[in-house]
Amino acid sequence: MKRESGVKDVVIVGGGPAGLSAALVLGRGLKKVLLCDFGTPRNAAAEHIQGFVTRDGTPPSEFRRIGREQLRPYDVELREVRVQRIEPLASGFRVTLDGGEEVRTRRVLLATGMVDEVPDLPGYRELWGKSIFQCPYCHGWEVRERSWGVLATSPMFLDFALFVRGWTPDVVVFTEGSFEIPAEQRHRLAQAEVRLEERRIRRLLADEKGEHLRAVELEDGTQVVREVLFARPPQRQVELVQRLGLALDDQGFVRVNEHKETSLPGLFAAGDLTTLLQGALLAAAAGATAAYMMNHTLNMEGVVEVGSGHR
Repeated sequence: MKRESGVKDVVIVGGGPAGLSAALVLGRGLKKVLLCDFGTPRNAAAEHIQGFVTRDGTPPSEFRRIGREQLRPYDVELREVRVQRIEPLASGFRVTLDGGEEVRTRRVLLATGMVDEVPDLPGYRELWGKSIFQCPYCHGWEVRERSWGVLATSPMFLDFALFVRGWTPDVVVFTEGSFEIPAEQRHRLAQAEVRLEERRIRRLLADEKGEHLRAVELEDGTQVVREVLFARPPQRQVELVQRLGLALDDQGFVRVNEHKETSLPGLFAAGDLTTLLQGALLAAAAGATAAYMMNHTLNMEGVVEVGSGHR
């Protein structure tokens, strides 16, 4: 049996940096907000959040605890519940939660992040977030000057291998023979003393405690000693976003305008699901931007222009 709760100004789906930031802005704007958070956070494997002013080195779980605590003074209802469905109405949206409860809302913000499709490579999943990273700005300083590897799945990662030399001079780029390398790129890598390894990888070897990368073992048994591996696994949108049929860009990210509004009017998106430039600080800023825009339009709804209807 369907149960309908009260009307909200905004329902936020996802309680990471983007969702928490948006909830704070909207709460301070005197809006009634429902923040739905469910499941394991995408950055759960990471030990710390880095490069976030005033929060540099904060564990993700502590970041979320602080963010939630700071929402207490405001009209923000935070629930550990999955959003099953979002349906546009003539005015606003109907949001269906687990168990069949329905919530009417004037706006929706998607802050669901992305799903990382971790490759089926022995050792990869165990080392993800410990020795395998995506962003050198997030983790590079902690592993500076060490032996790095870059897992290149396309030619664009060859330039990335040159870029990360800003953190260490010892870089090996692994292509597994997955694409043809232009002669010019080979020359640039050689000039920068970045080693190119085209043989396929058999597995990733951890240290005795199983916590940190020790070497990359190739198909022929050769072991290339590495302490860190930078990689970007394929990503996909969560099922809820897929079902909405929103416009996506060529890389599969949700298209948003300068106000963070999607192709469905009244439905906004912020954070990793909209961009390849992913990080806690960037997501929080995007969440705040979306909240500013939603709060503005909500405040202006129904406002009659001065002088309209009068002579």
